[in-house]
Amino acid sequence: MQTVKDYFGSLVFDDRVMKSTLPADVYASLRKTIDEGKELDLNVANAVAAAMKDWAISKGATHFTHWFQPMTGITAEKHDSFITPSPDGGVIMEFSGKELIKGEPDASSFPSGGLRATFEARGYTAWDPTSYAFIKGKTLCIPTAFCSYDGHALDKKTPLLRSMEALNKQALRVLRLFGHDDVKCVRSYVGPEQEYFLITKEMYDRRPDIRITGRTLFGSKPPKGQEMEDHYFASIKPRVAAFMEELNEELWKLGILAKTEHNEVAPAQHELAPIYSTTNIATDHNQLTMEIMQKVASKHGLVVLFHEKPFAGLNGSGKHNNWSIATDKGQNLLSPGETPHENVQFLLFLCAVIKAVDDYQDLLRISVATAGNDHRLGANEAPPAVVSIFLGDELTAVLEAIESGTPYQGREKTYMKLGVDVLPKFPRDNTDRNRTSPFAFTGNKFEFRMLGSSNSIACANIMINSSVAEALRVFADRLESAENFESTLHDLIRETIRNHKRIIFNGNGYDENWIKEATEKRGLLNYRTTPDCLPHLLDKKNVEMLTRHGVYTEAELKSRYEIMMENYCKTVIIEANTMVDIAKTQIAPAVEAYAADVAKAAAAKKALDTALACTFETNLVRKLSSLTDRIDAKVEELSNALLALYNVEDVGEKGAMIRDTVLNLMGELRLACDEAETLTSRSYWPFPTYADLLFSVR
Repeated sequence: MQTVKDYFGSLVFDDRVMKSTLPADVYASLRKTIDEGKELDLNVANAVAAAMKDWAISKGATHFTHWFQPMTGITAEKHDSFITPSPDGGVIMEFSGKELIKGEPDASSFPSGGLRATFEARGYTAWDPTSYAFIKGKTLCIPTAFCSYDGHALDKKTPLLRSMEALNKQALRVLRLFGHDDVKCVRSYVGPEQEYFLITKEMYDRRPDIRITGRTLFGSKPPKGQEMEDHYFASIKPRVAAFMEELNEELWKLGILAKTEHNEVAPAQHELAPIYSTTNIATDHNQLTMEIMQKVASKHGLVVLFHEKPFAGLNGSGKHNNWSIATDKGQNLLSPGETPHENVQFLLFLCAVIKAVDDYQDLLRISVATAGNDHRLGANEAPPAVVSIFLGDELTAVLEAIESGTPYQGREKTYMKLGVDVLPKFPRDNTDRNRTSPFAFTGNKFEFRMLGSSNSIACANIMINSSVAEALRVFADRLESAENFESTLHDLIRETIRNHKRIIFNGNGYDENWIKEATEKRGLLNYRTTPDCLPHLLDKKNVEMLTRHGVYTEAELKSRYEIMMENYCKTVIIEANTMVDIAKTQIAPAVEAYAADVAKAAAAKKALDTALACTFETNLVRKLSSLTDRIDAKVEELSNALLALYNVEDVGEKGAMIRDTVLNLMGELRLACDEAETLTSRSYWPFPTYADLLFSVR
């Protein structure tokens, strides 16, 4: 019987395969490219391509594709077969180094934000050797970067790789000052926790709003939601367990380190968490995970919902981005050790993160800005839109002691005693966890909790890497020119704490008093919606920082603003049009039909006995008629607001109109329709209710 150990990574052209199939000199050269960024030699590429092709064919592959991540939020691929005609009329199987390192997909239909005209079709994909190739179905997938004919990045991977290189460069400068001359590379690492909902395919097919938009646009509160708190970590239902079992197997074959799975808070909500990988690979793996989830769910008659808020009134889904940095020697630079107050290297890197989050809190908010995530942030299952850092009591006390110049009184290790002798005693962590904090320190890493479930983690990590790189650059510039390294280092840490302590908050992020304190007393930003925050991507300080480190060009930043704002507008417009269609063609007719039949029933009763008042029927018909009038009026208002948007060309202006007008009208239409649902007989209602959707998976 095969064990996980036997098939783990069996569909990945990983280091084990390369070492066994490549000549020693080719393997050594490729490793230098992967580990140290050495330029790739074409002869090496040819040898790798030949070995990769033979391995892929042995696994049943017939095609290859350059697998990339355009600005659509999902992945893209164009398949080419390995076959080449032979003189005798047959075919041979070929794959060259040139085909490996460069592809030419049509770039005309991908979002570009004005970087290229629609008629300019040429684009290039370039092999990313730091992310292993893998087999999906019968296709060899080669992770690549995607750029325009003029060299502009049209994807999420290229800026991510640039941000990782920027962080590496500045971190190495700092480490050299501490005498770590043997360190060759510093990498950021990520473990993204993925939340999602599971509903049955039957229910999905009967809900046009979910099919079109990924979320319910209508739905009254069910008799039971998450009030009993009985779903979180509860026993996993057999059908869900079967899905999770097959999902794990498929992910493990692809070398994806799926580790933890459990029920989340809301009914039908679940979570999967992997072991850490380098940020680049973690990003690739998370995109793959979402794709494989959908495919496996389909085999079990299920559908995965990745929308950030698929059900109003219930917890939404996020993607907790656990981020850290480590050297190629295995040292975690955010590990405080047993005595963090004496670990000056840790304190300096910690201060770099604190400074980065404070200086670029707007970029962190922008990195998670989508129409879907706007519904989730601050909704009691996600942090508020105000960015802050949680450090916990011990680290906060250490920083306060440094700032004030007083000795830090260390704490003795506390052991948990549960009052039962047979239960083990274990040391308590130095700090509790804070689930309301957007950016929380959790022992040796930071958990960025603002990402939405459907987000690519590339965007958030680009901004984290870049802003920390900038803070380290400022530190390195000062320390490298210092006459007295020790005293300058001490002053630098103290000044950073004093200048940026406003971003540190260990309390309840849901408390309205905190939002008031954050904005009015501390001067922190509170960008509640996507149109509020996106324009600040082009603020001078942000453009200067991101271009200084070569993460984006100014043209690429302008394109990102256009793409993200346009995506926001299109998303909400699609949702609004879907609401109009469903309300007009399904909900209103269903309510009218029910009201007509109730009226007929009342008339029939009256015919039998004229003395009957038929109060119930009369009142119900009156309420239903009033609601259909409201629905009709709100449909008309929303339709007119959507028509007005067609004359607005500027995406910023359009986004503001949607925020200020369209979303409010959508909410009003929903209220009328949801009230109608509570009064209309189930046999007349045109689609499954929240109770049907949430409790249909057994």
